[in-house]
Amino acid sequence: MSQRKKNILRQQFQADRPNQIWVSDVTCFKLGNHYLYTCMILDLFSCKVIAYKISKKNSTQLITSTFKIAWEQRTPEAKLIFHSDRGSQYASRRFRQLLHERFIVQSFSNSGKPHDNAVAESFFATFKKEEAYRKNYTSEADFKWRVDSYIEFYNTQRPHHTLKNLTPCQVEDVFMKGNA
Repeated sequence: MSQRKKNILRQQFQADRPNQIWVSDVTCFKLGNHYLYTCMILDLFSCKVIAYKISKKNSTQLITSTFKIAWEQRTPEAKLIFHSDRGSQYASRRFRQLLHERFIVQSFSNSGKPHDNAVAESFFATFKKEEAYRKNYTSEADFKWRVDSYIEFYNTQRPHHTLKNLTPCQVEDVFMKGNA
């Protein structure tokens, strides 16, 4: 298992099919006196959020459990690229081993270059603008429910300019129908 952190994507944010490239990021929200961390994995082909998880800890466990959700839901073929920033959780031996066992190529943003993970960063910027910063959450359960609702909206109802005004689910449906 290589320890070198390569940026394979080099800001080329295109995929020809689902499950070719996944991008991921973690963001933090303050709720009362504590923080909640949200990890998200997005399929670069359709910009669909394929897995997410919320935790009180920003840990390798958060990253690995989110990845396992995505893996179980999608079961991608070989040659999947998994791209993220260089956060210690993504670079951890445990997470890298998990990817290695599944023959997944890991790609990292360059240090101090958030544009290298622009699609994942953009999702969280959109989520914060359209949902998180507009609401006062009354509890952790309320926050989780609203995240669930927003991601459902984002995937199934929110058209994207970069997707020719289709939703992520519509893009995947069109692809599947064309390849049936």
